[in-house]
Amino acid sequence: MEQKNSAVKKLPPFLLTAAVIFFDQWVKSFIAANWPQNSFIKDLFGNRFIEFYHVRNKAIAFSIGHNLPDMIRPALFIILPIGVLIFLVAYYFRSDEFSPLQRWCVAGILGGGAGNLIDRIFRPDGVVDFISVNFYGFLGFSRFPTFNIADSSVVIFGLLLLYTIFRSRKKDAPPQ
Repeated sequence: MEQKNSAVKKLPPFLLTAAVIFFDQWVKSFIAANWPQNSFIKDLFGNRFIEFYHVRNKAIAFSIGHNLPDMIRPALFIILPIGVLIFLVAYYFRSDEFSPLQRWCVAGILGGGAGNLIDRIFRPDGVVDFISVNFYGFLGFSRFPTFNIADSSVVIFGLLLLYTIFRSRKKDAPPQ
């Protein structure tokens, strides 16, 4: 019975997973329905810092793998991510090592991963990307590669998760 109660206590962060998936898919559907692909949508602040373009990505982050043969892409971009998400959910429920904040981070990562996976399965033209940020030449980019809400969720919650893991390890380390 205690194991069942423990699993139930781990469920609330999945509200974040559902919210990320819902908001991501809602915005992507709005973009796809209202603007043609490869079109400029809006300069948000009038200073070209954040602009919106409707583009599609048939690869993964930063268009990695766009040159791969069409027969290999489903295995790498659909089957492998499904396996990773299943592993992450299983580890989430089996492990008691996560802090409450880390559980919310994992939930945010799952939501973002699922949001893009939905696009890869149900949008034959590719994942809908639309946020373009001016990078001012940093790392050789005039603009950062176009991304979406799911991408943002994976990156933000992934970085926060790493931060909390390193911070907790630093606390646990013996003083020197």
